[in-house]
Amino acid sequence: MKRPSPRIRLPAFTHTIRFRLTVLYSGLLFVLTALVLGGTYLAVERTGEAHPVTKQFSVTKIVNGKEVGEFDAVKVAEVEAAVNYETLANLRRFSFAVLGGVAAASLALGWILSGRALRPVRAISRTAAEIQATDLSQRIHLKGPKDELRDLADTVDSMLDRLDEAFRAQRQLIDDASHELRSPLAIIRANLDAVLTAEESDEAERRTAARSVDRATTRMTRLVEDLLATARRNAPALADADVDLAAAADEACEEFTPLATDRGLTLRRRLSPGLTVFGDHDALRRAVGNLLSNAVRLAPPGTAITVAAGRTGAWLWAAVRDEGPGILDDDQVHVFDRFWRAKGNGGHRDRHAGLGLAIVRQIVESHGGQVRLFSKVGEGSTFVLWLPAPGAEHTNGGPPKGQPAV
Repeated sequence: MKRPSPRIRLPAFTHTIRFRLTVLYSGLLFVLTALVLGGTYLAVERTGEAHPVTKQFSVTKIVNGKEVGEFDAVKVAEVEAAVNYETLANLRRFSFAVLGGVAAASLALGWILSGRALRPVRAISRTAAEIQATDLSQRIHLKGPKDELRDLADTVDSMLDRLDEAFRAQRQLIDDASHELRSPLAIIRANLDAVLTAEESDEAERRTAARSVDRATTRMTRLVEDLLATARRNAPALADADVDLAAAADEACEEFTPLATDRGLTLRRRLSPGLTVFGDHDALRRAVGNLLSNAVRLAPPGTAITVAAGRTGAWLWAAVRDEGPGILDDDQVHVFDRFWRAKGNGGHRDRHAGLGLAIVRQIVESHGGQVRLFSKVGEGSTFVLWLPAPGAEHTNGGPPKGQPAV
């Protein structure tokens, strides 16, 4: 059986782009020089006859009528041919020497020039090698002319900025979600260990523990639902369609009507027909529902909650107004932050998960709109969802600054 011949292993540098560019540059320069010298040689060769001296004859020298001796002579044409022959021979030797020098010099220059040309690529590669999933702070910051490699480096830096922001938001979400889940899990664990699994606990203690576990699981369920809503709206495959904004708001009202009635609240609807927006029906219904959830939870019994929808110029809007405690001016800039919760009456903190309003803002902004808050302490709050009307021209200033008539 014939053994396969061993493969020749070339040095590592021969597999680099720099080496291939060097060979390409030097090869092109060598071929160009060879063509120039070869063309020059052919042109010189064809300008006249060239060959060594082949025809000689003896000549008798006569001085004053007397023969003084004989010497060899050639014709002038033979001399010119011999001179041309020597010139071509010298030109060949010179050409070969020049080609050898050009080959060596072109390799050196090609190696240097290709290294300079690939310096930005090495900077990009070095920065990419230093980047880790937990540290995306490195940037290329390539200097020099605004060429294709500079554009590539700027594009990579921009991509790293977006990745860094996305990873930071992801870490923050995971940390906050873990923190929010830790308390209800601890409550469940404590009640299981101290009451529900203890044989000496009485029925009243078990009922109290069961209510605590139920509240904790309800809180965790709400948090998980909010996280799923956030992930769903971030999904790239989300399919949008024409949505009746008034119908979506009306469905949200139907969901919270029983809860509002149980709390002694009046739910009013002022929904104008024909409000069509391009988006996700379920997401818009959930946005209005989250606003209603806060209003029903915070509004005092005997008050009214108004849900309205309409159109102002090139913008459609849906609003939820309550007669609750209102929000402090300093807190209004934070109400849409993820997991932020304002202090309630009496100094205790609201035990809600703190994702509802963040999801509302995310849904509205993903539809190209904005969410606004109008609130005064002791007079209630009004949340307005502004959405662009399909086919209308929108200015860069965004939706109207004022509050619509709710």
